[in-house]
Amino acid sequence: MNIKLADLFKSLTVKNYRIFFAGQSISLIGTWMQRTTMGWFVYRLTGSPFLLGLVGFLSQIPSVFIGPFAGVWADRLHRLNIIRITQTAALIQASVLGILVLTDMITIWHVVALSLLSGVIEAVDAPARQAFVIELVGKKTLLPNAIALNSAMFNGARLIGPSLAGIIIAISNEGMCFLINGISYIAVIISLFLISVPVRINHEKVYSMLSKIRQGWHYSFSNVPIRYFIANISMITLFGMSYSVLMPIFAKDILKGDAKTLGYLISMAGVGALAGALYLALRNSVRNLSLKMTYALGLFSLALVVFALSSSYTLSMFLMLLIGIGMMLQMSSSNMILQTIVDDDMRGRVMSLHSMAFMSVAPFGSLLAGWLSKTIGAPYALLISAGVCLSWAVYGFSLHRKLEPQIDIMASRHDVMAVPGADVSELALAINK
Repeated sequence: MNIKLADLFKSLTVKNYRIFFAGQSISLIGTWMQRTTMGWFVYRLTGSPFLLGLVGFLSQIPSVFIGPFAGVWADRLHRLNIIRITQTAALIQASVLGILVLTDMITIWHVVALSLLSGVIEAVDAPARQAFVIELVGKKTLLPNAIALNSAMFNGARLIGPSLAGIIIAISNEGMCFLINGISYIAVIISLFLISVPVRINHEKVYSMLSKIRQGWHYSFSNVPIRYFIANISMITLFGMSYSVLMPIFAKDILKGDAKTLGYLISMAGVGALAGALYLALRNSVRNLSLKMTYALGLFSLALVVFALSSSYTLSMFLMLLIGIGMMLQMSSSNMILQTIVDDDMRGRVMSLHSMAFMSVAPFGSLLAGWLSKTIGAPYALLISAGVCLSWAVYGFSLHRKLEPQIDIMASRHDVMAVPGADVSELALAINK
């Protein structure tokens, strides 16, 4: 793979993407502060692993019901306006949460209700925001780099947000973290009003909402690579990402730490994830990326196994680094490949399924992790999850030879990469088998 360091930031040469990147970078620090603080706050307030899982469940379950409609909206409506509305709503939600905590009026039921509201906002926002990347950069050849830089931005904030949250909790309280998150949304909202993109002209015939949902689902699930990557996200989210729900338990009960310990653990995973994202940003195509995804999942799974058995702070920190690398390469690669091979008029609906596979499955993973932790303990719960992920990695490796040629030809159809020597007619027939 021939790479140049300049290739790492080539999407930032586009003004719209550069403005969005700046505003989102600030907002995401606040987002990570709230994500870290929420788990710690709920566990401190209730001492219940089940309620810890319940809050995670309610913050993501709305995607099950709203996601299909949000995908159609992302294909039919002006995506920029959708994102402006959702980011403003997120500002209000975070600010109300912060004020309730700071005024000591908060109860667990306030947290539950506001978590549910957060899930509704995210369910509408995610498909539009992911599908909007192509409008920001303007060129499909820049799309893989922009997606990777988005992941780098997300995980760069992950380095700062959790650690900052731990420090602020120590010197103030959780409410200040929530309020800072609310204020941080101002940056991304300003950037969204500075961006100017042409309003897309939708040439599709006007069908009913349900008809358009069915079209998107048929397109996605009749296509072997798209179907596999959506299933892959579901499996990894259900069993792999649930580790994050258990982090407050490991930080407090197993490593005998405090909120700062939790912040450092999550930040270390962020270091790994950032390294993985920067590696992906240097790639010029998605060729052989599905195989690297499988190796990354194996690394992630084995690191989780050792982390579950560790009571050493130093070893656990190192393992979180490997967990971050493995998870980033797995999740971001899936996003890159999907957005590279999907047709433009189906982009919003496919990405809504991608978001649903992540967000609607994650709450069940949170509940499962909470229930298993309460029943058999957090270490054993994590071992079970890691074992399932490792089994899925073996399955993915067995499919690689079938998937890779199909991914190549689908990408070449969208002029994202050349496929030297490809038999187009033969591969085209294989795609929908």
